Amino acid sequence: MSEIKEKRNGLLGEKLIKNMEKRGFEAYYVKTREAALKKALELIPGGAKIGYGGSATLDEIGLKQAVCQGEYQVVDRDKAKDPEEKRRLELEALDTDYFLCGTNAIAETGELVNIDGNGNRLAGIIYGPRNVLIVAGMNKVVKTLDEAISRAQNIAAPINNQRFELQNPCHGDGACHLCFSQESICCQYLVTRMSLKKQRIKVILVDDNLGY
Repeated sequence: MSEIKEKRNGLLGEKLIKNMEKRGFEAYYVKTREAALKKALELIPGGAKIGYGGSATLDEIGLKQAVCQGEYQVVDRDKAKDPEEKRRLELEALDTDYFLCGTNAIAETGELVNIDGNGNRLAGIIYGPRNVLIVAGMNKVVKTLDEAISRAQNIAAPINNQRFELQNPCHGDGACHLCFSQESICCQYLVTRMSLKKQRIKVILVDDNLGY
């Protein structure tokens, strides 16, 4: 990454942290994915019960792997033997000390925007877990809330649809159709404008391209 881009992202990161703190979030800015992993593990106390929502970012920085191999109580839905057990584990993940996930978009004004199909990730952000820890690359940051909603719908969702190999209309042309498909991953839209309980939602911003 060029020094000029790094400087710009650092300045924007500082601005974004201030805007997020005004909204009750606890926010950090780090330069690398390695630093993001280190900061995340610093924030999570040993022995904590941890749940997670689907996130390419968590995989890319190695956080999910690290907690699964560490001294934590991980509610690991990836080990579910069938859909019923997966549902049970997703519900259990809502009663944890820390819920880990990414985000689809962030407005410079500080709001988080997420779109889901099933909604278990959004449920964890909204209520249940005592703490929510979100990791996001600076590629997720856009100017306004409207642009954040558009990014989540028109960029993140179609890419995730390809990742899951779902046969929705966006599978054919990469563009959102606001479809009514039974496989739609765009059933729930969530704008998180504040953390009502201060510092419950913690955000680590990373000067890297992470996730979608």
